[in-house]
Amino acid sequence: MARDQIKPDEKSGRENRCHSRKPVASFMHERNEQAMSLETIRDVAHQGPFQPEWDSLAKYTIPSWYQEGKFGLFMHWGVYSVPAFHNEWYPRNMYQPGRAEFEHHVKTWGPHTAFGYKDFIPLFRCELYNPDEWASLFHESGARFVVPVAEHHDGFAMYHTDLSEWCAAKMGPKRDMMGELAAAVRRQGMVFGASSHRAEHYWFMDGGRKFDSDVQNPRFAGLYGDAQPAPNHHVYTRAEDGPSREFLEDWLRRCCEIVDRYQPQLVWFDWWINHVSYAPYLKLFAAYYYNRAAEWGKGVAINYKYTAFPEGTAVFDVERGQLAGIRPVLWQNDTSVSKNSWCHIEGQDYRTVTSLIQDLVDIVSKNGALLLNICPHSNGTIVEKEQQILREIGGWLRINGEAIYGAGYWRVFGEGPTEVKEGAFTDTHRQPFSGEDIRFTTKNGVLYALLMAWPGETALIRSLAPSAGHRGTVRTVSLLGCESSLAFEQTAEGLRVRLPASRPCDHVYTLKIEGENLVE
Repeated sequence: MARDQIKPDEKSGRENRCHSRKPVASFMHERNEQAMSLETIRDVAHQGPFQPEWDSLAKYTIPSWYQEGKFGLFMHWGVYSVPAFHNEWYPRNMYQPGRAEFEHHVKTWGPHTAFGYKDFIPLFRCELYNPDEWASLFHESGARFVVPVAEHHDGFAMYHTDLSEWCAAKMGPKRDMMGELAAAVRRQGMVFGASSHRAEHYWFMDGGRKFDSDVQNPRFAGLYGDAQPAPNHHVYTRAEDGPSREFLEDWLRRCCEIVDRYQPQLVWFDWWINHVSYAPYLKLFAAYYYNRAAEWGKGVAINYKYTAFPEGTAVFDVERGQLAGIRPVLWQNDTSVSKNSWCHIEGQDYRTVTSLIQDLVDIVSKNGALLLNICPHSNGTIVEKEQQILREIGGWLRINGEAIYGAGYWRVFGEGPTEVKEGAFTDTHRQPFSGEDIRFTTKNGVLYALLMAWPGETALIRSLAPSAGHRGTVRTVSLLGCESSLAFEQTAEGLRVRLPASRPCDHVYTLKIEGENLVE
């Protein structure tokens, strides 16, 4: 086996060969073979505390900044922000006859041979982009970590790469958008991460092969890639549906290049790395990244969906979804301020601030973290509505943050009648929380009861009833944001607390309960 070849997963039956489906022209012609070689990747992956095997990677521990931070910001910003139509899948769907994006594109921009996705790049100017203003807003929101999209499925990198000419540093704005933001975020004391959606690019532009379009022009293969027919996205065990070795090796190089150039402390992956073909490359990437982090002396994390990584080797992520109960190992929900898109579009359907804060509270009560996406404009500004959302979340956290940052979970996550369904794509379909819905967190022997809606004159916490197994003694109860203690009584029903006439904040209200043996 050559030093720069990766041994296939023998269990998958995948041969060490290129995919049988042949592209018009390989996007790899432009690659700098000296940049991030496979030999370097393999050397680093085998030299350090981790080896590229799941048993070794299971020694990984989630860093304290993540355990304590709880709240981060995500941002989908790229060339797809220019058409600002429907959602961030515009670059795919504009090449799918019969889709609304296809019809919109022809009507607005002309035929695909005359104006393809590549032609949006010169219009992606980002002329008003000020990363320090972004970072200041993010800090004001209360976010502890920031994760921009490094590359989405469209194949256009928002960072400087030696592996492609199709990047923001060389085209469009001709700036290292991600690098500038990384520096600004770190100046504000926040943790910087990056997301890669590169895996899905293998088939993302396949519609352009079905009719006369610029996707078939070899001159643009560096952007459009091989554009192979899309497989069934929910079948991950068929090696023959997976990408070529050439694509997988390029994917690995790009990921490791991001690691070395920007030292992100979190790397987020989208779902298609769950395909069986990625398994040996994921192990190499994880060992490379964790070993690099050991050199830097920084705690890092990888986010994955479904079953791409074994339990304990990375951090599990649920897209736009929740868990029904406590997960003893930290997990994450990623969702967006908008219900209908992850990127800037005309006609955003925004979620309420109340629902977003309720999600944060529910997630933290179950030992999770929230990664909340915003949708910057193509000119480099964050629209006023989204600035308002972030500032309002920040205002709530300034009052209630002690029940969120660094908080742990209690013996039960909460109580109340509102059902939270487990799974992805469920967080925008939940019924509104009621005044009986409560979530719990703990820190330094203190129990926090977060009221998901204002219950009226009194709040009854049934989980603190003797019949619920409670044996502790409550000494004082206060409401964060209020100066005086509250009257309460412990009864057979639970802890009944008399609330003040005026509310200290909006959205969710935090009772701080102190005493003996409350969080045993």
